[in-house]
Amino acid sequence: MKVDIKFTAVFEEAEEGGYIAYLEELPGINTQGETLEEAKANLKEAFSLVIETQRSLKNEETGDRNVIKEVFELA
Repeated sequence: MKVDIKFTAVFEEAEEGGYIAYLEELPGINTQGETLEEAKANLKEAFSLVIETQRSLKNEETGDRNVIKEVFELA
């Protein structure tokens, strides 16, 4: 069974022009763009960067401890 996870992307018109974008369910994933299309592309990139950064930080935290890690899929 494949699970399809979806998030709510919010795009607000900025006072200075362009758009502010964020994922409603995931605090800390925020970006902006001059156009709606650019804001959407930047939001995807911001999501990827946050996940990569969190993985890197968690790998540093575990260091040499005996920790089991594996890929977790909702399928």
